[in-house]
Amino acid sequence: MTGRQGRVIHGKVDWWTVAIYVALVALGWLNLYAAVYDTTREVFDVGSRYGMQMVWIGVCFVVALVVMLVDDKFYHILAYPVWGVCLALMLATLVLSPEIKGARAWLLVGPVAIQPAEFMKFAVSLALARAMSVYGFTLGRMGDLAKVAMLVGIPVAVMFLQHDVGSAVVYASFLFMLYREGLNRWVYIVMGIVLGLFFGSFWVTDTGLLMMIIAGVAAGAGIGYGNWKAPVMYGAGVALVSVGGWLSLRYLAGMEVRFYYVLLGVAFLSIPVVAAVAWAKRLRGFWVYIVLFVASVAFVSVADVVFDHLDLHQQKRILDTLGIESDARGWGYNVNQSKIAIGSGGLVGKGFLEGTQTKFNFVPEQSTDFIFCTVGEEWGFVGSAVVLALFCALILRLVRMGERAEEPFRRIYCYCVAGIFLIHVLINIGMTVGLVPVIGIPLPFFSYGGSSLLAFTLLLVVAVRLDLGSGELAT
Repeated sequence: MTGRQGRVIHGKVDWWTVAIYVALVALGWLNLYAAVYDTTREVFDVGSRYGMQMVWIGVCFVVALVVMLVDDKFYHILAYPVWGVCLALMLATLVLSPEIKGARAWLLVGPVAIQPAEFMKFAVSLALARAMSVYGFTLGRMGDLAKVAMLVGIPVAVMFLQHDVGSAVVYASFLFMLYREGLNRWVYIVMGIVLGLFFGSFWVTDTGLLMMIIAGVAAGAGIGYGNWKAPVMYGAGVALVSVGGWLSLRYLAGMEVRFYYVLLGVAFLSIPVVAAVAWAKRLRGFWVYIVLFVASVAFVSVADVVFDHLDLHQQKRILDTLGIESDARGWGYNVNQSKIAIGSGGLVGKGFLEGTQTKFNFVPEQSTDFIFCTVGEEWGFVGSAVVLALFCALILRLVRMGERAEEPFRRIYCYCVAGIFLIHVLINIGMTVGLVPVIGIPLPFFSYGGSSLLAFTLLLVVAVRLDLGSGELAT
């Protein structure tokens, strides 16, 4: 590299993003050191987790330097090959990986355990950026949408085979990028309805959930098409007939029958009548309401089946998060101890290395999934707010990089990375305070693990390199 090229890089690199990265890595290591502090080991002892993490930090800095020196055209060229290699490594875990914590997701290379799923997020981000930056690509075309679904769906399917549900959930982050690129809003409406009905089916009674379905779908139809009277009248009629039929079967005929089966039957039987009325009165968009309503009822009717096929620990964590079951000594132990640790930190915390909950190992997985407990206990509300502010700043910088990109490839990649960081932070911190079920995903740059630290570094530094632009290096 010539001296002029070096000067151009110095002038164009987003140094604010680099500074935030260095700050997060430094804070992450300090909190990891506090979480597993051992007076019998030296700071740089690679036999300890903080010593090994220091080695991985050094590796990450070297990798970051190499990434910055490589022409950004290579990331476009290598997008599909990297996706293929990472997928092959993930498939290899199904055969070669030992079962660790119920999942087969790690490849053992000597003393080092590598988790290919962490690097797959980087590979999918590159592959999506390349596929969606092709001239003429549009999310409104089924063929193009199928290509996106394949690039994301195949790795997710392998993760389910690995029993690594936590890593699979992270792939919902790409919806953030797809929204920016113009994915139809109905996809998000349908997903919101599905999630609401799944969790709502645990909270409310049959009749209450029916009213929620009718109100939600009718509101969606009214907002989307400006005709609220027809959906509301249809929903009210179905509700009345369903309640009457359900009561008749249960109390008059003495039959044990689920309310949803009666509701689903009435909804389907009403379709021909509604179709005739809709055609006669030219009710615009009414078919969308019918499809959503019937699909919602059908989904709720099988929600129990879906729930029963989850692993027992996953069922218990969902029920504990929703407040339906409480077991502070069993399934809810991790979250309960996490809340105690974070709450005991108060405003400014107990001080560095003074955390009692983490020092005496009350919090399980305190150096990995529950590393944020150490932040809350030793640095308090102020320290936690600083960490959250740094993550927010990092995500906003990535969004800004995407918006100022001159090429779709760079914009799409930056939005993918922003979404990945966003969902990791929301879920990891959310589960430590009991807002979301425990699914076991790392907090970027804080949780112990070489694979995750290197993968997050790759994600971020490649975004910085793409933001720099190939034209600057060519001068």
